[in-house]
This record gives sequence, C-alpha cells and structure tokens, in this order.
Amino acid sequence: MVITSIADAVTRQVEAVGDSVNEALFEPVIRLGVTGLARSGKTVFITSLVANLLDRGRMPQLVAAADGRIEAAYLQPQPDDTVARFAYEENLAVLTGPTPHWPDNTRGVSELRLSLKVRPTGMLAGMRAARTVHLDIVDYPGEWLLDLALLDKSYEDWCSHVLTRLAGRDEATAYLAAMEDVDAEAPFEEGAAKALAGHFTDYLQAARLAGYSDCTPGRFLLPGDLAGSPVLSFAPLPVIDGRPARGTLRREMARRYEAYKSKVVKPFFRDHFARIDRQVVLVDALGAIHNGPPALEDLRQSMADILGAFRPGRNAFLTRLLGGKRVEKILFAATKSDHLHHSQHPRLSAILQALLREAKDRADFAGAQTHALALASLRTTTEASLTHHGQEVDCVRGLLLDSGKRAAFYPGELPADPAHLLSPARQGAERWLDQDYAVMRFAPAPLSLRPGEGPPHIRLDRAAQFLIGDKL
Repeated sequence: MVITSIADAVTRQVEAVGDSVNEALFEPVIRLGVTGLARSGKTVFITSLVANLLDRGRMPQLVAAADGRIEAAYLQPQPDDTVARFAYEENLAVLTGPTPHWPDNTRGVSELRLSLKVRPTGMLAGMRAARTVHLDIVDYPGEWLLDLALLDKSYEDWCSHVLTRLAGRDEATAYLAAMEDVDAEAPFEEGAAKALAGHFTDYLQAARLAGYSDCTPGRFLLPGDLAGSPVLSFAPLPVIDGRPARGTLRREMARRYEAYKSKVVKPFFRDHFARIDRQVVLVDALGAIHNGPPALEDLRQSMADILGAFRPGRNAFLTRLLGGKRVEKILFAATKSDHLHHSQHPRLSAILQALLREAKDRADFAGAQTHALALASLRTTTEASLTHHGQEVDCVRGLLLDSGKRAAFYPGELPADPAHLLSPARQGAERWLDQDYAVMRFAPAPLSLRPGEGPPHIRLDRAAQFLIGDKL
C-alpha cells in the first residue's frame, strides 16, 4: 500500500510537471471544477457559461470580452479520453428550444474544453499575436461531493456523525428501527448487510427529497455500475468501545466502509480534484431557507465538510512544478437569484457569506482568493411591483413548472441581518418564528436570442471575470 501510494504521488508529480511546462511555454490551461449539492443548478450553470463565452453579447463584466480582446471562442475535444464529454449541445437545445425545459441532473463525471483566442494587452500588444487559453470545465454529481469528507473519518467517526444527525428526523424512523433489530456482534451474513444497506439507502433518498444536504455516501444515491456490490452494502451502526470481533457484522461493515474510501472516494479525488485550478461552489440557499432551520443548518455543516477537502492556495510556478497544486480561486454562488426581486439580491449574498463564513475564512487564510455572489445561470423571470393589502411588494413573474401558467410570486423578504436565520438554525429551531419563506419552481421561458447573444442570466459575467479574467 505504501509503495502504491508513493508511485501514485510520483505519477501525479510527473503529470504536474508536464502541465506546468505546457502552460508556461505554450498555451495556458485553466481547469475549472463545478460543484454543488443536488438541485443547485450545475448543468445549467455550465451550459449557460459556455454559451455566453461563445456569444459574448451579455458579458459586459468580463473585461476581455468588453474590450473586444477575445477574437474567437470554440469547442474542442476534451483532453481526457476516458472521461465523458459534457452534453453541451443537448443541454442548450432543451433550454432554448421552442418548448424549453430543464435538463437532466448530472449522473457522472464529464468534461468540456472551451478554447479562447485572446489578443494580449500592454505596450507590446501590437507586436504579439493572439494567444490561446484553454478552459477545461469538469462537472460531477453533487451527490458525490460530501464523500470527500469521509477521507479523514474512521468508520466509528462516520457512524457517530451520521447517527447524531439522524436523531429526530422522521425520514430515518424506518432505518433506525431496522438497525435496532440487527445484532451487530453476530456472525456476518450477506443478507442482513444488504437489507440494512437498503434501508439506509431509502433513508438517504427520503432525506434528499426533504431538503437535507448531508446524504453520504453519495454513491448510494447514484451507484452506476457499482449497484449491488459489497462496496455499497454497508450502513452505520451504534458505536462501541474497542475493536469489533473478527467475523462479525460490525467488523465487515467497517471493512466495506474503508473499501469504499479507498476504491471509490480516493480515486475520484485523485483523478479530478487534485488537478483543479479554480472552483465554483453552487449553493441552493433559497431552497434550504424554504425547508426550514434544520435544512439550513445541515447545509452549513455540509458545505464546511466539503470545503475542508479542498486544498486552497496560490499556484506558484515552483509549487506546481513540485506537484503541490492548489485551488487558487473559489467562487461561492447562490443560484436561482431570479426567484427574488433584485432589491433582495444583496441580502441573499450576505446570507451566503455568513453561511459559509468558517469555510471561507479557512480558504482565505490558506491564500486562495474567494468571492461570494448571488447569480442566476439562466434568467427565467421578469420583475414587477404589485399592490397587496394596500402595500406595494416587489415580485417576480414567470411560468410555473408544474402548471405552465404565468404567475407573479413574492417569496417573502429576506432579513437584512443573516443572523436572524443562522442563529435559530444553529440553536435547533424547527421552524421560522416570524414568517415562512416560499419557493416557486419556474420553468425556463421561451427565448428569442439575437446574433451574438447568449442566454439571459444574472451576474454570470461577474462570475466569469473572477474565475478566469486574470488569465485573459
């Protein structure tokens, strides 16, 4: 195992040297990771970002585009032959067709390379030809994100963590009952292990539908070709003192948990996260607020766990040459801001910053640049002011996803002080005392795009400037 780990480290360092030389001497490559939990809008974000980099009429805050220095943008085959290509054309078609609808959720790792031909700046700009900058965008299921936090947890730590969160959740009632009926110290039986894992998977599915974020292990929700394998047939058990006896159910559950980390989580981390330069973390903060204080607190803890797995810092040339690559920029983005009137966007951004304060402080301290904003990858609404009970309220109008009818919607006013939400969540409140925060599901509106324009959005150009503007 030690020799294998050393060999893997040497291989990664050789790859890093190759990447560094190519970027320094030829054409720079930016590897952008797009992460987020379920329903945060990763697929729509990537599709709209690429479309708006190809047709830059709606990107005034991307300085290179506003200055006219991006002479051309084009898609190329991604460099990783063993990774699926992100279905950009298919996703764009369903978003911009005559009867637009939302694309399917991410179900596996995919990648897309967008190449930009950029005219240089500076005193010698007229003497130098345009250079090519490659943007490699890596997409992967949000359900796998939280698995990264498992790398630093033993089976006992994970069991304690999970069972603490399960306490009091109605979605966990059936699993907790099944766990009580199992003798963890009895000789191992495959049927008992699979049955208990099945109950735990049912809980994870229900918890995700209820709006909870911490649904590990992520591959239980999207197993792919691992479905039915022993590596996905374990579950948490009550923690005991001492090492479990050989041949017992508890001992085998612990072994399978470690196998899951070594055979599923570590390869995913090594092959994808270790090569990322810039990171986007998409957060459906509005959905968590709507689901109540427990869901918001669960989201806060989950995001802290996720970001603890990243290695932020500045990618100095020598550091990268030696194989110590770090994420140097992290963007925290609250998605679906088009569900709010623009007057509430600053409050949504402030809530996101407060929600991620601990994780953001760690990234800042490590030397990474971080930024938080509210955005909408695809704008689905228009704004309106209506009179309600003699008072004027700021609303948004859009097509309702379920009925297809056009409606005006007022979700409630977010507090100016984020502590009014985060404090009750930390203290274990079950519901908001002063008001409820509604969420409406909007369908994408039919579009009529002029030549040179990408899909309408909110602040996607600012996100692009932060993430890649310095490389252009």
